[in-house]
Amino acid sequence: MKIATWNVNSLTVRLPQVLAWLDQHSIDILCIQELKQVNEKFPKDAFQELGYDAVWTGQKTYNGVAILSRSSLEDVIINNPLYPDTQQRLVTATCQTSEGPMRVICAYCPNGSALDSDKYNYKLEWYAALNQFVEAQMKLFPNLAICGDYNIAPEDRDVHPKYTGDILISPKERAAMQALSGLGLADSFRLFDQEEKLFSWWDYRMMGFRRNAGLRIDHILLTPSLAKLCTACVIDKAPRGNEQPSDHAPVVATLSLSFA
Repeated sequence: MKIATWNVNSLTVRLPQVLAWLDQHSIDILCIQELKQVNEKFPKDAFQELGYDAVWTGQKTYNGVAILSRSSLEDVIINNPLYPDTQQRLVTATCQTSEGPMRVICAYCPNGSALDSDKYNYKLEWYAALNQFVEAQMKLFPNLAICGDYNIAPEDRDVHPKYTGDILISPKERAAMQALSGLGLADSFRLFDQEEKLFSWWDYRMMGFRRNAGLRIDHILLTPSLAKLCTACVIDKAPRGNEQPSDHAPVVATLSLSFA
């Protein structure tokens, strides 16, 4: 089974690219962030034609998340019931696998904007509530994956040396992600030896992608039962080279299990 996460930075703009990528790769579950479209605009029929069930929550212009699955999705939760929020950043669903129910959470975590901004405080509060939600979900679902744009580069090796910002790498942000990992979640990418300077996001400005001046901020975290079944995790940089690409690349984890 291949599970992927991809911040597409507008599904309206990037839909042809997403459909082409799904058609070229054997992806079983795809978590999408930054739909940037209202619920009524979500292209459910286009994904159904490729054999995917879908759950989503969107809003105009900003945010929005979706889960696509080649098996039916059940027990859907929109957003975090522990953190009332008008921003559509979280969707959760269950699929049935050969190892029992698997809970999938698709998250578009806040950016934070700047360390002295209200958005930064919102980010930290949002993460604290996410931690509580995930902890509760893990008690119900031993097989759980959280896929998304975390807007945090966990370690210095996840940041290009030329990156000069302080957001996405501040100590408080990294502590928030470490608290999430501390629940017992493994970073699937770091389960394997990886080349240096592999990133999932590159700024559109200043030829960020051409210079590989990026950050690794898109992650797939797995509970121990799923981490044991993970056989690979890669960043597919190819879509970032498309014409009018998203500024993010898909991350794909391969698990040794199948749909039930």
